[in-house]
Amino acid sequence: MRVNYQKKLEEIIEGLEKEGRRASLLLHSCCAPCSSYVMEYLRKYFDITLFYYNPNITDSIEYGKRMKEQKKLVEEYNQGGKEPIHFLEGVYEPDRFFQASKGMEKEKEGGLRCLACYELRLEGTAKEARKGGFEFFTTTLSISPHKNAEKLNEIGERAGEKWGVLHLPSDFKKKNGYKRSTELSKAYDLYRQNYCGCIYSQREAGKREKA
Repeated sequence: MRVNYQKKLEEIIEGLEKEGRRASLLLHSCCAPCSSYVMEYLRKYFDITLFYYNPNITDSIEYGKRMKEQKKLVEEYNQGGKEPIHFLEGVYEPDRFFQASKGMEKEKEGGLRCLACYELRLEGTAKEARKGGFEFFTTTLSISPHKNAEKLNEIGERAGEKWGVLHLPSDFKKKNGYKRSTELSKAYDLYRQNYCGCIYSQREAGKREKA
């Protein structure tokens, strides 16, 4: 039976509202466009620290460009006088991505290499959440229609159990989340990359453009 992760998220939010409290959340973000809607949605219920940890972005110039755009968006959101969103940059370690994806270089996007990448980033987020004393952690990755929300949540739950921190279930593309993220990206004039991040996805994007 397929799990409705959006419904599970809403149940947690309802529980927090009944208790009359906000919970701390370490939110892993892959990029500014994907985080735009997620931050807008979750800041009503959680004290958010956005965690930029993406060793899969194997080009250092591209990495810096995306991180700069992410920080800019957080600063823009914080100008509204609402609950502040904090920013935390993880260690940039592309070698860890290459180690995790070794032997899967020729896998197509969405395959085993991507699952290994999700695990690398989510486990890093869970570890950081434990270190920082956060109640929950999750990722913006499920907002993408190209990402497998079921696998992301399964990986997140395993990482949470390993590091002793609660994984916040999500499928942020639901309730027009992806559509809203594209609207916000235009409103804030955000840089929208045409590939996920690694050299392999960049090559596939190049082939698609030529085709």
